[in-house]
Amino acid sequence: MTRSADAPRRRVVWGISLVLIAITALLGGAPGAVAGAAGAGGPGAPPVPVLSWGPCDGAADGFECATARVPLDYRRPTGPTLALAVTRRAAADPARRTGVLVLHPGGPGNSGVDFARSSYEALPDSLRDAFDVVGYDMRGVARSGRVECWDDREYAAAVDGARGVPGPGALREAVRQGAAFASACQERSGGLVPFIGTGSNAGDIDLLRQALGEETLSFYGRSFGSYVGTVYAARFPQRVRAMVLDGAYDPRRYAEVPYAYDAPQFTALDAAVGRFLDWCGREAAACGFGEGRPRQAFEQLKRDLDADPVITASGRPATGYTLAYRLMFNINAGKEIWPYLGQALRSAQARQASFLLSPPSPASFDFLTANLAVECADRVYPGSRPLLGALVGAEAASAPLLGPPIGLGPPTYDHNHAPACVQWPAERPSRFEGSYRAAGSAPILVLGTTGDPDTPYQDAVALAATLDRGRLLTFDAEGHTAYHRSACVSALVDRYLSTLTLPARGTVCTDEAPPEPTGRRTTGSEIDETHDVIPTLR
Repeated sequence: MTRSADAPRRRVVWGISLVLIAITALLGGAPGAVAGAAGAGGPGAPPVPVLSWGPCDGAADGFECATARVPLDYRRPTGPTLALAVTRRAAADPARRTGVLVLHPGGPGNSGVDFARSSYEALPDSLRDAFDVVGYDMRGVARSGRVECWDDREYAAAVDGARGVPGPGALREAVRQGAAFASACQERSGGLVPFIGTGSNAGDIDLLRQALGEETLSFYGRSFGSYVGTVYAARFPQRVRAMVLDGAYDPRRYAEVPYAYDAPQFTALDAAVGRFLDWCGREAAACGFGEGRPRQAFEQLKRDLDADPVITASGRPATGYTLAYRLMFNINAGKEIWPYLGQALRSAQARQASFLLSPPSPASFDFLTANLAVECADRVYPGSRPLLGALVGAEAASAPLLGPPIGLGPPTYDHNHAPACVQWPAERPSRFEGSYRAAGSAPILVLGTTGDPDTPYQDAVALAATLDRGRLLTFDAEGHTAYHRSACVSALVDRYLSTLTLPARGTVCTDEAPPEPTGRRTTGSEIDETHDVIPTLR
Protein backbone atom coordinates (compact mmCIF):
# COMPACT_ATOMS: atom_id res chain seq x y z
CA MET A 1 0.00 0.00 0.00
CA THR A 2 2.99 2.35 -0.07
CA ARG A 3 3.73 4.64 -2.96
CA SER A 4 5.70 3.23 -5.86
CA ALA A 5 8.50 5.77 -5.36
CA ASP A 6 9.19 4.19 -2.00
CA ALA A 7 9.56 0.66 -3.40
CA PRO A 8 13.38 0.58 -3.69
CA ARG A 9 13.72 1.94 -0.16
CA ARG A 10 11.20 -0.62 1.08
CA ARG A 11 13.11 -3.51 -0.46
CA VAL A 12 16.33 -2.33 1.18
CA VAL A 13 14.63 -1.89 4.56
CA TRP A 14 13.14 -5.35 4.58
CA GLY A 15 16.38 -6.87 3.37
CA ILE A 16 18.18 -5.23 6.28
CA SER A 17 15.45 -6.40 8.64
CA LEU A 18 15.85 -10.03 7.58
CA VAL A 19 19.59 -9.81 8.18
CA LEU A 20 19.01 -8.28 11.61
CA ILE A 21 16.54 -11.01 12.54
CA ALA A 22 19.10 -13.66 11.61
CA ILE A 23 21.90 -11.93 13.54
CA THR A 24 19.72 -11.49 16.60
CA ALA A 25 18.67 -15.13 16.55
CA LEU A 26 22.27 -16.33 16.20
CA LEU A 27 23.43 -14.17 19.09
CA GLY A 28 20.55 -15.13 21.33
CA GLY A 29 17.97 -12.36 21.54
CA ALA A 30 15.61 -12.77 24.43
CA PRO A 31 16.59 -15.09 27.26
CA GLY A 32 13.93 -17.45 28.45
CA ALA A 33 11.19 -15.51 30.16
CA VAL A 34 8.09 -17.23 31.45
CA ALA A 35 5.27 -17.10 28.92
CA GLY A 36 2.55 -14.91 30.40
CA ALA A 37 4.95 -14.06 33.23
CA ALA A 38 2.60 -11.58 34.84
CA GLY A 39 0.24 -14.31 35.94
CA ALA A 40 2.71 -17.08 36.68
CA GLY A 41 4.80 -18.25 39.54
CA GLY A 42 2.72 -17.98 42.73
CA PRO A 43 -0.11 -19.87 44.40
CA GLY A 44 -3.55 -18.30 44.42
CA ALA A 45 -4.82 -15.25 42.60
CA PRO A 46 -4.28 -11.59 43.44
CA PRO A 47 -7.12 -9.86 45.30
CA VAL A 48 -9.54 -7.91 43.15
CA PRO A 49 -9.10 -4.17 43.82
CA VAL A 50 -11.87 -2.27 45.57
CA LEU A 51 -12.59 0.98 43.72
CA SER A 52 -13.91 3.87 45.80
CA TRP A 53 -15.03 6.45 43.28
CA GLY A 54 -14.85 10.17 43.92
CA PRO A 55 -14.29 13.53 42.19
CA CYS A 56 -11.26 13.96 39.92
CA ASP A 57 -9.14 16.90 41.08
CA GLY A 58 -12.26 19.02 41.48
CA ALA A 59 -13.02 18.85 37.74
CA ALA A 60 -16.68 18.97 36.73
CA ASP A 61 -16.39 16.90 33.56
CA GLY A 62 -18.55 13.95 34.61
CA PHE A 63 -15.59 11.65 35.31
CA GLU A 64 -14.99 9.85 38.59
CA CYS A 65 -11.57 8.78 39.85
CA ALA A 66 -10.36 5.94 42.05
CA THR A 67 -7.22 4.08 43.05
CA ALA A 68 -6.71 0.38 42.32
CA ARG A 69 -4.23 -1.66 44.36
CA VAL A 70 -2.53 -4.32 42.21
CA PRO A 71 0.41 -6.64 42.92
CA LEU A 72 3.79 -5.06 42.37
CA ASP A 73 5.18 -8.49 41.43
CA TYR A 74 2.64 -10.96 40.06
CA ARG A 75 4.86 -13.82 41.19
CA ARG A 76 3.81 -12.72 44.70
CA PRO A 77 0.11 -12.02 44.11
CA THR A 78 -0.60 -11.19 47.75
CA GLY A 79 2.67 -9.36 48.34
CA PRO A 80 3.48 -5.63 48.07
CA THR A 81 1.09 -3.59 45.94
CA LEU A 82 1.21 -0.67 43.53
CA ALA A 83 -1.45 2.04 43.38
CA LEU A 84 -2.92 2.67 39.91
CA ALA A 85 -4.90 5.81 39.08
CA VAL A 86 -8.22 4.96 37.37
CA THR A 87 -11.01 7.09 35.90
CA ARG A 88 -14.42 6.41 34.37
CA ARG A 89 -17.45 8.18 33.02
CA ALA A 90 -20.70 6.24 33.12
CA ALA A 91 -22.64 5.44 29.96
CA ALA A 92 -24.82 8.42 29.07
CA ASP A 93 -27.85 6.20 28.36
CA PRO A 94 -28.13 3.51 31.06
CA ALA A 95 -30.90 1.76 29.11
CA ARG A 96 -28.48 1.16 26.21
CA ARG A 97 -25.41 0.34 28.31
CA THR A 98 -23.25 -2.36 26.69
CA GLY A 99 -20.25 -2.46 29.04
CA VAL A 100 -16.92 -0.70 29.47
CA LEU A 101 -14.65 0.78 26.82
CA VAL A 102 -11.03 1.08 27.95
CA LEU A 103 -9.08 3.80 26.12
CA HIS A 104 -5.31 3.24 26.14
CA PRO A 105 -2.93 5.96 24.90
CA GLY A 106 0.34 5.76 23.08
CA GLY A 107 3.78 6.13 24.53
CA PRO A 108 4.59 4.37 26.70
CA GLY A 109 4.60 7.40 28.96
CA ASN A 110 1.25 9.09 28.31
CA SER A 111 -1.37 9.24 31.05
CA GLY A 112 -4.35 6.99 30.40
CA VAL A 113 -6.43 8.99 32.88
CA ASP A 114 -5.79 12.19 30.92
CA PHE A 115 -6.29 10.36 27.61
CA ALA A 116 -9.77 9.14 28.54
CA ARG A 117 -10.87 12.51 29.91
CA SER A 118 -9.39 14.53 27.03
CA SER A 119 -10.74 12.21 24.34
CA TYR A 120 -14.27 11.73 25.64
CA GLU A 121 -15.88 14.60 23.73
CA ALA A 122 -14.38 13.32 20.45
CA LEU A 123 -16.25 10.00 20.80
CA PRO A 124 -19.58 9.69 18.97
CA ASP A 125 -22.85 9.56 20.89
CA SER A 126 -23.23 5.91 19.98
CA LEU A 127 -20.18 5.03 22.09
CA ARG A 128 -20.76 7.54 24.89
CA ASP A 129 -24.34 6.33 25.30
CA ALA A 130 -23.44 2.64 25.40
CA PHE A 131 -20.17 2.43 27.31
CA ASP A 132 -18.63 3.44 30.57
CA VAL A 133 -15.45 5.09 29.26
CA VAL A 134 -12.48 4.00 31.38
CA GLY A 135 -8.84 5.04 31.50
CA TYR A 136 -5.95 4.33 33.84
CA ASP A 137 -2.32 5.33 34.28
CA MET A 138 -0.26 2.21 33.64
CA ARG A 139 2.37 1.21 36.17
CA GLY A 140 5.44 3.45 36.14
CA VAL A 141 3.57 6.32 34.44
CA ALA A 142 2.19 9.61 35.77
CA ARG A 143 0.04 9.03 38.89
CA SER A 144 0.79 5.29 39.07
CA GLY A 145 4.26 5.24 40.64
CA ARG A 146 6.11 7.28 38.03
CA VAL A 147 9.53 5.79 37.30
CA GLU A 148 12.53 8.07 37.92
CA CYS A 149 15.92 7.88 36.22
CA TRP A 150 17.76 11.08 35.27
CA ASP A 151 16.63 14.23 37.03
CA ASP A 152 15.64 17.33 35.07
CA ARG A 153 19.11 18.86 35.28
CA GLU A 154 20.81 15.72 33.96
CA TYR A 155 18.29 15.29 31.15
CA ALA A 156 18.47 18.94 30.12
CA ALA A 157 22.27 18.80 29.96
CA ALA A 158 22.11 15.74 27.69
CA VAL A 159 19.54 17.06 25.20
CA ASP A 160 20.96 20.61 25.20
CA GLY A 161 24.37 19.23 24.29
CA ALA A 162 23.07 17.07 21.43
CA ARG A 163 23.50 18.12 17.80
CA GLY A 164 21.47 17.86 14.63
CA VAL A 165 24.57 16.78 12.71
CA PRO A 166 26.48 14.59 15.17
CA GLY A 167 30.23 14.62 14.84
CA PRO A 168 32.90 11.98 15.40
CA GLY A 169 32.46 10.17 18.68
CA ALA A 170 28.66 10.58 18.73
CA LEU A 171 28.04 6.84 18.80
CA ARG A 172 30.49 6.37 21.65
CA GLU A 173 28.76 9.17 23.58
CA ALA A 174 25.32 7.65 22.92
CA VAL A 175 26.48 4.34 24.38
CA ARG A 176 27.98 6.13 27.41
CA GLN A 177 24.76 8.07 27.99
CA GLY A 178 22.69 4.92 27.59
CA ALA A 179 24.71 3.27 30.34
CA ALA A 180 24.40 6.32 32.59
CA PHE A 181 20.64 6.47 32.09
CA ALA A 182 20.17 2.75 32.76
CA SER A 183 22.30 3.02 35.89
CA ALA A 184 20.24 5.97 37.14
CA CYS A 185 17.01 3.99 36.65
CA GLN A 186 18.42 1.18 38.76
CA GLU A 187 19.67 3.57 41.41
CA ARG A 188 16.51 5.68 41.72
CA SER A 189 13.73 3.22 40.80
CA GLY A 190 15.35 -0.17 41.31
CA GLY A 191 12.37 -1.45 43.28
CA LEU A 192 9.98 -0.60 40.45
CA VAL A 193 11.66 -1.00 37.05
CA PRO A 194 11.63 -4.83 36.99
CA PHE A 195 7.83 -4.72 37.27
CA ILE A 196 6.69 -2.13 34.70
CA GLY A 197 6.58 -4.44 31.68
CA THR A 198 3.50 -5.10 29.57
CA GLY A 199 2.94 -8.61 30.94
CA SER A 200 2.13 -7.09 34.33
CA ASN A 201 0.24 -4.23 32.68
CA ALA A 202 -2.09 -6.76 31.04
CA GLY A 203 -2.63 -8.40 34.42
CA ASP A 204 -3.58 -4.99 35.82
CA ILE A 205 -6.20 -4.49 33.10
CA ASP A 206 -7.82 -7.80 33.95
CA LEU A 207 -7.95 -6.94 37.64
CA LEU A 208 -9.60 -3.64 36.67
CA ARG A 209 -12.12 -5.58 34.58
CA GLN A 210 -12.99 -7.67 37.60
CA ALA A 211 -13.11 -4.62 39.88
CA LEU A 212 -15.57 -3.02 37.44
CA GLY A 213 -17.75 -6.13 37.58
CA GLU A 214 -17.48 -6.96 33.87
CA GLU A 215 -17.24 -10.38 32.23
CA THR A 216 -15.63 -8.88 29.11
CA LEU A 217 -14.36 -5.49 28.00
CA SER A 218 -14.01 -3.42 24.84
CA PHE A 219 -10.66 -1.78 24.18
CA TYR A 220 -9.21 0.92 21.96
CA GLY A 221 -5.41 1.18 22.03
CA ARG A 222 -3.30 3.44 19.86
CA SER A 223 0.42 3.14 19.10
CA PHE A 224 2.02 1.53 22.18
CA GLY A 225 -1.51 0.94 23.44
CA SER A 226 -1.87 -1.50 20.54
CA TYR A 227 0.88 -3.65 22.03
CA VAL A 228 -0.80 -3.52 25.44
CA GLY A 229 -4.05 -4.65 23.83
CA THR A 230 -2.27 -7.42 21.93
CA VAL A 231 -0.73 -8.81 25.12
CA TYR A 232 -4.03 -8.54 26.98
CA ALA A 233 -5.83 -10.47 24.24
CA ALA A 234 -3.04 -13.07 24.21
CA ARG A 235 -3.30 -13.60 27.95
CA PHE A 236 -7.06 -13.21 28.44
CA PRO A 237 -8.67 -13.97 25.06
CA GLN A 238 -12.05 -14.92 26.52
CA ARG A 239 -12.33 -11.49 28.16
CA VAL A 240 -12.28 -9.53 24.92
CA ARG A 241 -15.65 -8.35 23.64
CA ALA A 242 -14.16 -6.03 21.00
CA MET A 243 -10.69 -4.59 20.44
CA VAL A 244 -9.32 -1.90 18.11
CA LEU A 245 -5.53 -1.68 17.74
CA ASP A 246 -4.56 1.54 15.94
CA GLY A 247 -1.04 2.31 14.69
CA ALA A 248 -0.18 -1.28 15.50
CA TYR A 249 3.06 -2.94 16.53
CA ASP A 250 4.40 -6.18 15.12
CA PRO A 251 4.54 -7.78 18.57
CA ARG A 252 7.03 -10.56 17.92
CA ARG A 253 9.67 -8.37 16.32
CA TYR A 254 9.11 -5.62 18.89
CA ALA A 255 9.69 -7.89 21.88
CA GLU A 256 11.91 -10.64 20.51
CA VAL A 257 14.08 -9.20 17.71
CA PRO A 258 14.24 -5.50 18.60
CA TYR A 259 17.02 -4.45 16.22
CA ALA A 260 14.96 -5.81 13.35
CA TYR A 261 11.95 -3.87 14.66
CA ASP A 262 13.90 -0.63 15.02
CA ALA A 263 15.37 -0.52 11.50
CA PRO A 264 12.08 0.06 9.61
CA GLN A 265 11.04 2.61 12.23
CA PHE A 266 14.08 4.73 11.35
CA THR A 267 13.35 4.59 7.64
CA ALA A 268 9.59 5.12 8.03
CA LEU A 269 10.27 8.34 9.93
CA ASP A 270 12.79 9.57 7.38
CA ALA A 271 10.55 8.64 4.46
CA ALA A 272 7.66 10.63 5.94
CA VAL A 273 9.86 13.70 6.49
CA GLY A 274 11.22 13.24 2.98
CA ARG A 275 7.71 13.21 1.46
CA PHE A 276 6.90 16.42 3.32
CA LEU A 277 10.07 18.11 2.06
CA ASP A 278 9.38 16.87 -1.47
CA TRP A 279 5.93 18.49 -1.22
CA CYS A 280 7.66 21.70 -0.14
CA GLY A 281 9.73 21.47 -3.31
CA ARG A 282 6.63 21.05 -5.49
CA GLU A 283 4.43 23.52 -3.60
CA ALA A 284 6.90 26.21 -2.65
CA ALA A 285 4.26 28.90 -2.04
CA ALA A 286 2.10 26.70 0.21
CA CYS A 287 5.11 25.44 2.17
CA GLY A 288 7.17 28.60 2.30
CA PHE A 289 10.42 26.86 3.20
CA GLY A 290 13.49 26.05 1.16
CA GLU A 291 12.95 28.19 -1.95
CA GLY A 292 12.57 25.11 -4.11
CA ARG A 293 15.42 23.17 -2.48
CA PRO A 294 13.91 22.15 0.88
CA ARG A 295 16.11 19.13 1.58
CA GLN A 296 19.28 21.16 1.20
CA ALA A 297 17.74 23.97 3.25
CA PHE A 298 16.81 21.56 6.02
CA GLU A 299 20.33 20.12 6.22
CA GLN A 300 21.78 23.62 6.29
CA LEU A 301 19.35 24.69 9.02
CA LYS A 302 20.48 21.81 11.24
CA ARG A 303 24.11 22.82 10.77
CA ASP A 304 23.38 26.51 11.37
CA LEU A 305 21.52 25.81 14.61
CA ASP A 306 24.30 23.53 15.81
CA ALA A 307 26.90 26.22 15.15
CA ASP A 308 24.82 29.04 16.65
CA PRO A 309 21.88 27.80 18.76
CA VAL A 310 18.83 29.98 19.30
CA ILE A 311 18.50 30.83 23.00
CA THR A 312 14.85 30.30 23.90
CA ALA A 313 12.74 32.15 26.45
CA SER A 314 13.62 29.50 29.03
CA GLY A 315 17.31 30.32 28.57
CA ARG A 316 18.02 26.94 27.01
CA PRO A 317 19.54 26.47 23.54
CA ALA A 318 17.64 25.21 20.51
CA THR A 319 20.06 23.30 18.27
CA GLY A 320 19.73 21.18 15.17
CA TYR A 321 18.91 18.32 17.53
CA THR A 322 15.97 20.30 18.94
CA LEU A 323 14.68 20.78 15.40
CA ALA A 324 14.97 17.06 14.61
CA TYR A 325 13.36 16.03 17.93
CA ARG A 326 10.32 18.26 17.43
CA LEU A 327 9.90 17.34 13.78
CA MET A 328 9.93 13.65 14.76
CA PHE A 329 6.72 14.13 16.74
CA ASN A 330 5.00 16.78 14.62
CA ILE A 331 5.31 14.84 11.36
CA ASN A 332 2.82 12.41 12.94
CA ALA A 333 -0.08 14.80 12.26
CA GLY A 334 -0.14 13.99 8.53
CA LYS A 335 -0.64 16.16 5.47
CA GLU A 336 -2.99 18.69 7.02
CA ILE A 337 -0.17 20.12 9.15
CA TRP A 338 2.42 20.31 6.35
CA PRO A 339 1.95 24.05 5.68
CA TYR A 340 2.36 24.74 9.41
CA LEU A 341 5.57 22.71 9.44
CA GLY A 342 6.83 24.76 6.51
CA GLN A 343 5.96 27.95 8.34
CA ALA A 344 7.68 26.70 11.51
CA LEU A 345 10.83 25.78 9.55
CA ARG A 346 10.86 29.21 7.94
CA SER A 347 10.56 30.86 11.37
CA ALA A 348 13.40 28.69 12.69
CA GLN A 349 15.50 29.71 9.69
CA ALA A 350 14.84 33.35 10.57
CA ARG A 351 15.71 32.61 14.23
CA GLN A 352 12.19 33.53 15.31
CA ALA A 353 9.87 31.75 17.73
CA SER A 354 8.88 28.33 16.36
CA PHE A 355 7.34 25.24 17.91
CA LEU A 356 10.17 23.32 16.23
CA LEU A 357 12.65 25.19 18.44
CA SER A 358 11.18 24.15 21.78
CA PRO A 359 13.69 22.09 23.81
CA PRO A 360 12.28 19.05 25.61
CA SER A 361 10.76 20.20 28.91
CA PRO A 362 10.56 18.57 32.35
CA ALA A 363 7.16 17.20 31.32
CA SER A 364 8.87 15.73 28.25
CA PHE A 365 11.52 14.16 30.49
CA ASP A 366 8.81 12.43 32.55
CA PHE A 367 7.29 11.02 29.34
CA LEU A 368 10.64 9.98 27.86
CA THR A 369 11.82 8.31 31.08
CA ALA A 370 8.77 6.04 31.17
CA ASN A 371 8.94 5.55 27.40
CA LEU A 372 12.45 4.14 27.61
CA ALA A 373 12.15 2.28 30.92
CA VAL A 374 8.97 0.41 29.98
CA GLU A 375 10.42 -0.64 26.63
CA CYS A 376 13.64 -1.82 28.26
CA ALA A 377 11.48 -3.93 30.59
CA ASP A 378 9.66 -5.41 27.57
CA ARG A 379 12.50 -5.94 25.10
CA VAL A 380 15.77 -7.84 25.32
CA TYR A 381 18.51 -6.81 22.93
CA PRO A 382 21.52 -9.09 22.38
CA GLY A 383 24.22 -8.11 24.88
CA SER A 384 27.00 -7.66 22.33
CA ARG A 385 28.53 -4.16 22.45
CA PRO A 386 30.12 -4.48 18.98
CA LEU A 387 26.72 -5.44 17.56
CA LEU A 388 25.14 -2.45 19.32
CA GLY A 389 27.61 -0.07 17.73
CA ALA A 390 27.39 -1.61 14.28
CA LEU A 391 23.59 -1.79 14.07
CA VAL A 392 22.78 1.54 15.71
CA GLY A 393 25.29 3.19 13.39
CA ALA A 394 23.79 1.44 10.37
CA GLU A 395 20.22 2.32 11.35
CA ALA A 396 21.11 6.01 11.80
CA ALA A 397 22.90 6.07 8.44
CA SER A 398 19.92 4.48 6.68
CA ALA A 399 17.78 7.53 7.56
CA PRO A 400 19.91 10.60 6.74
CA LEU A 401 17.37 13.33 7.55
CA LEU A 402 16.62 12.47 11.20
CA GLY A 403 18.46 9.19 11.80
CA PRO A 404 21.82 10.60 12.97
CA PRO A 405 20.51 13.13 15.53
CA ILE A 406 17.81 10.84 16.90
CA GLY A 407 19.70 7.54 16.71
CA LEU A 408 23.02 8.89 17.98
CA GLY A 409 21.57 11.35 20.48
CA PRO A 410 20.79 11.01 24.19
CA PRO A 411 18.26 8.43 25.41
CA THR A 412 14.85 9.80 24.47
CA TYR A 413 12.30 8.23 22.12
CA ASP A 414 11.90 4.82 20.46
CA HIS A 415 14.68 5.04 17.91
CA ASN A 416 17.56 5.21 20.36
CA HIS A 417 16.51 2.87 23.15
CA ALA A 418 19.08 0.24 22.21
CA PRO A 419 22.11 1.87 23.94
CA ALA A 420 20.25 1.89 27.28
CA CYS A 421 18.37 -1.40 26.87
CA VAL A 422 21.51 -3.36 25.92
CA GLN A 423 23.00 -2.18 29.22
CA TRP A 424 19.80 -2.52 31.28
CA PRO A 425 20.71 -3.80 34.75
CA ALA A 426 17.26 -4.80 36.00
CA GLU A 427 15.62 -8.20 35.70
CA ARG A 428 12.49 -8.46 33.54
CA PRO A 429 9.93 -10.62 35.37
CA SER A 430 7.05 -8.48 34.06
CA ARG A 431 7.95 -9.01 30.41
CA PHE A 432 5.48 -11.01 28.31
CA GLU A 433 6.80 -13.90 26.29
CA GLY A 434 4.32 -16.18 24.65
CA SER A 435 2.10 -16.62 21.65
CA TYR A 436 0.42 -13.48 20.34
CA ARG A 437 -2.29 -15.40 18.47
CA ALA A 438 -5.02 -14.61 21.04
CA ALA A 439 -6.63 -17.96 20.22
CA GLY A 440 -10.26 -17.95 21.34
CA SER A 441 -10.60 -14.18 21.31
CA ALA A 442 -13.38 -12.26 19.63
CA PRO A 443 -12.36 -10.72 16.27
CA ILE A 444 -9.84 -7.89 16.66
CA LEU A 445 -9.73 -4.89 14.32
CA VAL A 446 -6.22 -3.67 13.40
CA LEU A 447 -5.75 -0.20 11.89
CA GLY A 448 -2.70 0.60 9.75
CA THR A 449 -1.77 3.88 8.02
CA THR A 450 0.33 3.43 4.89
CA GLY A 451 2.58 6.46 5.50
CA ASP A 452 2.82 6.14 9.28
CA PRO A 453 6.14 7.66 10.46
CA ASP A 454 6.04 6.06 13.91
CA THR A 455 4.61 2.55 13.54
CA PRO A 456 5.26 1.39 9.96
CA TYR A 457 2.25 0.10 8.04
CA GLN A 458 3.85 -3.31 7.64
CA ASP A 459 3.58 -3.76 11.42
CA ALA A 460 -0.21 -3.59 11.19
CA VAL A 461 -0.16 -6.11 8.35
CA ALA A 462 1.98 -8.43 10.47
CA LEU A 463 -0.20 -8.08 13.58
CA ALA A 464 -3.42 -8.77 11.68
CA ALA A 465 -1.81 -11.92 10.27
CA THR A 466 -0.47 -12.97 13.69
CA LEU A 467 -3.83 -12.80 15.45
CA ASP A 468 -6.09 -15.80 14.99
CA ARG A 469 -9.02 -13.48 14.26
CA GLY A 470 -7.37 -10.26 13.16
CA ARG A 471 -8.97 -8.01 10.54
CA LEU A 472 -6.89 -5.27 8.88
CA LEU A 473 -8.39 -1.88 7.99
CA THR A 474 -6.03 0.29 5.91
CA PHE A 475 -5.88 4.10 5.87
CA ASP A 476 -3.95 5.21 2.78
CA ALA A 477 -2.48 8.41 4.19
CA GLU A 478 0.39 10.16 5.91
CA GLY A 479 0.59 10.46 9.70
CA HIS A 480 0.41 8.31 12.80
CA THR A 481 -2.74 6.28 13.61
CA ALA A 482 -6.08 6.42 11.78
CA TYR A 483 -9.07 6.75 14.12
CA HIS A 484 -10.62 10.22 13.89
CA ARG A 485 -8.17 11.21 11.18
CA SER A 486 -10.51 9.62 8.63
CA ALA A 487 -14.30 9.77 8.57
CA CYS A 488 -14.25 6.45 6.69
CA VAL A 489 -12.10 4.70 9.31
CA SER A 490 -14.04 6.25 12.20
CA ALA A 491 -17.43 5.14 10.91
CA LEU A 492 -16.19 1.55 10.52
CA VAL A 493 -14.55 1.54 13.96
CA ASP A 494 -17.61 2.99 15.66
CA ARG A 495 -19.88 0.42 13.99
CA TYR A 496 -17.58 -2.43 15.03
CA LEU A 497 -17.39 -1.28 18.67
CA SER A 498 -21.15 -0.79 18.81
CA THR A 499 -22.39 -3.83 16.88
CA LEU A 500 -19.33 -6.10 16.46
CA THR A 501 -19.66 -5.79 12.67
CA LEU A 502 -16.22 -5.92 11.03
CA PRO A 503 -15.25 -4.05 7.85
CA ALA A 504 -15.02 -6.18 4.73
CA ARG A 505 -11.66 -7.79 4.14
CA GLY A 506 -9.31 -5.57 2.14
CA THR A 507 -11.11 -2.32 2.99
CA VAL A 508 -8.99 0.78 2.30
CA CYS A 509 -9.99 4.30 3.35
CA THR A 510 -8.50 7.16 1.33
CA ASP A 511 -10.04 10.32 2.81
CA GLU A 512 -7.00 11.98 4.39
CA ALA A 513 -7.41 15.70 5.06
CA PRO A 514 -5.32 17.67 2.53
CA PRO A 515 -2.71 20.27 3.50
CA GLU A 516 -4.53 23.03 5.35
CA PRO A 517 -3.67 26.64 4.50
CA THR A 518 -2.03 28.42 7.40
CA GLY A 519 -4.23 30.90 9.21
CA ARG A 520 -7.36 28.73 9.01
CA ARG A 521 -6.89 27.07 12.37
CA THR A 522 -7.97 28.73 15.58
CA THR A 523 -6.08 26.26 17.78
CA GLY A 524 -2.37 25.61 17.99
CA SER A 525 -0.63 23.32 15.57
CA GLU A 526 2.07 21.95 17.84
CA ILE A 527 2.03 18.25 18.68
CA ASP A 528 2.93 17.72 22.34
CA GLU A 529 4.55 14.34 22.94
CA THR A 530 3.50 14.42 26.61
CA HIS A 531 -0.24 14.53 25.88
CA ASP A 532 -2.08 11.98 23.76
CA VAL A 533 -5.67 12.57 22.66
CA ILE A 534 -8.11 11.21 20.10
CA PRO A 535 -8.51 14.15 17.68
CA THR A 536 -11.83 15.76 16.89
CA LEU A 537 -12.95 14.41 13.53
CA ARG A 538 -12.92 17.08 10.82
